[in-house]
Amino acid sequence: MFRMFGMMSGKRVAVKSDRMYPLFTIRDSGVRNSTTDIGAIAARDTNTATVMVWNYHDDDTTGAPANVQLQCSGLPAQELTIKQYRIDETHSNSYEAWKKMGSPQQPSAAQIAQLEKEGQLKQVDSSKIRPNSGLLLLNMQLPRQGIVFIKIGW
Repeated sequence: MFRMFGMMSGKRVAVKSDRMYPLFTIRDSGVRNSTTDIGAIAARDTNTATVMVWNYHDDDTTGAPANVQLQCSGLPAQELTIKQYRIDETHSNSYEAWKKMGSPQQPSAAQIAQLEKEGQLKQVDSSKIRPNSGLLLLNMQLPRQGIVFIKIGW
């Protein structure tokens, strides 16, 4: 996740979500209701826009993925390059790889190398899209406890 933050540049832009918990609710009582926290942070720079979207709950259990529609407005009316990176149960996650190894308390050198490889942030998709009147719509499924980072370039 910190690597994703490091890939953001420019000025933050406003984000709205109908499932994002208010900051003070998270601070005071966490994310413990039946619904997960689906929130985002975004920034825009000279030739890029970046968005990080998460699907989080305090209970680290599996659940149905959330259908997320990302809407980005104010983009140039030209072909855009969209790159997606993920951290979830199957992408960029050394902790899940460690559990699949049997949670070794003293991993071997080969296991450590595998864990380091599994923990690298991986690009999972790249596409070219032309927005409609400056509006980009992206539909995705975001697993519970998952984070997607989207980089839009022009």
